[in-house]
Amino acid sequence: MKTLYLDCGMGAAGDMLTAALLELLPDKEEFLRELNGLEIPGVTVSGEKIAKCGIQGMQVTVKVNGIEESEDMHDHVHEHAHDHNCEHTHDHDHNHIHEHGHIHDTSHEQAHVHHHVHSHHHHSGMHEIGHIVQDLPLSEKVKADILAVFSLIAEAESHVHGVPVKEIHFHEVGTMDAIADITAVCLLMDKLAPEKVIVSPVHVGSGHVRCAHGILPVPAPATAYILRDVPIYGGSIRGELCTPTGAALLKHFASEFGNMPVMKTDAIGYGMGKKDFDTVNCVRALLGETEETGDTIVELQCNLDDITSEAIGFAQEQFFEAGALDVYTIPVQMKKSRPGVLLTVMCREEDKETMLRLFFRNTTTLGVRENVSRRYKLSRTIRKVDTEFGEVRKKVASGYGVTREKYEYEDIARIAKEQEMNLEEVARRIDMQAGRKAED
Repeated sequence: MKTLYLDCGMGAAGDMLTAALLELLPDKEEFLRELNGLEIPGVTVSGEKIAKCGIQGMQVTVKVNGIEESEDMHDHVHEHAHDHNCEHTHDHDHNHIHEHGHIHDTSHEQAHVHHHVHSHHHHSGMHEIGHIVQDLPLSEKVKADILAVFSLIAEAESHVHGVPVKEIHFHEVGTMDAIADITAVCLLMDKLAPEKVIVSPVHVGSGHVRCAHGILPVPAPATAYILRDVPIYGGSIRGELCTPTGAALLKHFASEFGNMPVMKTDAIGYGMGKKDFDTVNCVRALLGETEETGDTIVELQCNLDDITSEAIGFAQEQFFEAGALDVYTIPVQMKKSRPGVLLTVMCREEDKETMLRLFFRNTTTLGVRENVSRRYKLSRTIRKVDTEFGEVRKKVASGYGVTREKYEYEDIARIAKEQEMNLEEVARRIDMQAGRKAED
C-alpha cells in the first residue's frame, strides 16, 4: 500500500508541509511553475535548498504582492504601528482574531490577539474564499480539500471566540498566504496520491505566548481545538510549533495518527521552518510501500437447540456491549433431527475470556469451539460532515487499491426518524448539499 508518513516532531505549519511534500516530487520546479500558474491573487511561491543542523532540505517562501509576510509587512498593511513584543519561536502562519471575529493569518513572530477594529481593511469570509478557490483551475477534488481545511480553521475560531462561522472573516493578506499554503499541500497530496497517510504524534511546543495584550497558552486555542482526539505533546521547546493551518492540514489528510509503520521508503523530504533550534526544525515526509497487514481474530461457536429466540437476542446484545466484532446465527440441523442455530461470536484475542463467560452465562451450551483466523481489512477512518440536519459521521475505508465511503447508519437513521424520510432520501439530500457547496 502506498503510504505517506509525516514526522511532526517539530510541529507543523503550512509552509513546512508544502516543502516536505515538494521534496518528494521528481520535478520540483515544474510544480512551482504550476502552482504560480494558478494565479492566486497577488501570490508567488518559491523554494530553495537550505541546510539546518547539517541536514539539507527545502524551504518554501510565500510572497503577497511581492513581499514576504513579516512584522514589517504587518505594519505596512495596517498603515499604523502595533506594539509587537510577542515572544514566538517560528515564522509560520498563525490566526489572529480581531474583536469583531476577524482572522488575521500572520507569521508566528507577530502572532497575537488584536483588540482593534480595522474597518478600512478588506476581509474575506468563507463565502469569498470559496469564490477565490472555485476560480482556480483545479480539479473539484482539490478544491473540496482546500475548502474543507479552511472550514476546520473557521470552525475552530468560531468555537474559541464564540462567533458564528458565517461571521468569521480572514484578513486579506493572511487569506492569500493561507490559500497558497493550503492549495499547495492539497495539490501535492493529489499528485502524490498516497492510499494511507500516517501522522506521528504532533509536537505542539510548550509554555505561553506573551503579547502586549496578554498571554496565550501553547498550543493556541484554535490549534488545540483542531487537534482534539489527536495525540499531541509539549516537550522542552518553549513556544508554538504547530499552527492552526498546519493542524487543519494534518487533521484533514491523516488516515491515522501513530508511530512510523514498517515500510520500504521510495522518497524522503525535509520541509524546513524559518527558525533555528538545537533540534532540526523541519517536517519530515517519507513516501513508500507498506505491506497489507491484517490482525488475528478469534471465532467462538456453539450449537443450540434448547434456547428461546428472546434469549439468543439478549445474548447477542451482551456480546456486542462487551466488544465483540460481530455476532450472528445460522440455522442448522442438529442430532435427532432437531432444528437449531449455530451461534458465532468474533472477537479479539484479548476479549476471548470475557466472551466465553458470556456464552456460558447467557446460553444453554455446554461447550464452545474456537477457531483462530487471520483477518485482512481496509483502513477505516471517520470524517464529520456538516449538513442541514447537523453533523453526520462518514466512514471512509481504503486499501488494496479501493476507497469506499458510507454515512454512519445511526446518524442517518436518527435524521430519517426526525424528518420522516427514508434512509436513501437522507443520504441523497446530504450528497446534494455537498454538491452545492462545491459549486458555490
